[in-house]
Amino acid sequence: MLTGMATTGIPITGVVGMLSYGFVIDALAAGGIVAVVAGVVGFFLVMRGQTFAGHALSHVGFAGATGAVLIGVTPFWGLIALTLAAGLAMGLLGERVSGRDVAIGMVLSLSLGLGLLFLHFYTAFAAQATSLLFGNVFSVDHGTVLTLGVLGAVCLAALALMARPLLFATLQPDLAEAKGVSLRTVSLLFMAIVAVAVAEAAQIVGVLLVFTLMVGPAAAAQRLTTRLSHGIVLTVLLGLAETWAGIALAYQTDWPSSFWIAALSGLAYFASLGRARFSA
Repeated sequence: MLTGMATTGIPITGVVGMLSYGFVIDALAAGGIVAVVAGVVGFFLVMRGQTFAGHALSHVGFAGATGAVLIGVTPFWGLIALTLAAGLAMGLLGERVSGRDVAIGMVLSLSLGLGLLFLHFYTAFAAQATSLLFGNVFSVDHGTVLTLGVLGAVCLAALALMARPLLFATLQPDLAEAKGVSLRTVSLLFMAIVAVAVAEAAQIVGVLLVFTLMVGPAAAAQRLTTRLSHGIVLTVLLGLAETWAGIALAYQTDWPSSFWIAALSGLAYFASLGRARFSA
């Protein structure tokens, strides 16, 4: 990640000192954007019981990214394209996607297999595959930060526009359908938003650790509060804290940032379990 920092003359001078480096600022900005988007979208994903579907989307994206390299396209856009296509396909299943764990798991496995096949045909990309699988937030440049910001704003705006029917369809699907809400349309639009959010999260923690930002903070928040607004705010705050603290710890220790973010996310979730049991 930051291996060789000491030999290149870049000193480790604490949190204040690290802010003098542009690559750290870009990492913090990208991590902050993704933490907010993944937190808000992930909150509804957890509430709807579709976390496994969200996890599968990231693996589909891996095949898209590796396949894009074969045809000379930037991996990020291949990741976005195939993830979005898979999200729309899952959305067409409507509420039934929640009970399709076996089918989704097979799609997940097939996607990783295709990604491996594409790497076999383009071995020069193999070195970048580790970053794609596990993330490398310190490799994010300013242009990527701007792209993440634009896509994140689109995701949040779309989610805000459909928040009421989404919440209605999530909490009372039968009543919502009786009132004229199209559950399939809601599911289709939501899974498209999830797909973009997953692709963004993969830029920070990699496709294998998307759960860390998409599910961890939201699951912990929903253990600690039952109020919707409080839950969303708490999810975002947890995501930001875990991401920024993970980046700072990675800078200080030279350990992978994705490890620290995953560790902090897991710690927060298990702490929420203990708090919930104590409160009960």
